[in-house]
Amino acid sequence: MTPSELQQRLSLTDAQRRALEAYAELLQKWQARINLVAPATLPDLWSRHFLDSAQLLSHMKDLPGPVLDFGSGAGFPGLVLSILGRDDVTMVESDRRKVAFLQEVARMTGVKPTLEACRIESLRPIRAGIITARALAPVHKLLRYAAPYADEKAVFLFLKGEQVDAELTTAQNTWKMAVTKAPSISDSRGVVLRLEEVSRA
Repeated sequence: MTPSELQQRLSLTDAQRRALEAYAELLQKWQARINLVAPATLPDLWSRHFLDSAQLLSHMKDLPGPVLDFGSGAGFPGLVLSILGRDDVTMVESDRRKVAFLQEVARMTGVKPTLEACRIESLRPIRAGIITARALAPVHKLLRYAAPYADEKAVFLFLKGEQVDAELTTAQNTWKMAVTKAPSISDSRGVVLRLEEVSRA
């Protein structure tokens, strides 16, 4: 997938496409020094990472924030969501080298997400309406991390792969939840997992 193809697929503005191009250029540059993404995924950066992250926008368009993104890493999905218009994103990342990268991309693209350079367990008190994560942990651990920060009607949006059903089975031993699974538009093996009405079982 090319930047122009992504722009057409998602109806992005020229400014949004240019911001993502600047993001991609910085990622390639920093990747030589720190491991931001799996090297094998770099040739498919636009579909594997940008499209994968951007698809969450359509799942949260009518949801109140703020958005809390756990384990933001190279900025997927949190920084992509910021560039594409969510102005209420807080990203949590404990690796200070990755935080420096996120700060540089934010500066270069002109977006202003909140960056929290800490472990999730050390995060200041926040109440989030939407909690996101990608490639961070199995569902039961994500819910354990998220519970202290989720407001009463919070929606959890997790980008998941082929193990999602097994993860849900484990999670449902300790959590009650309403589950919706939508096919990923970036990977036929992936799903966008939406959890609501989450509480301890």
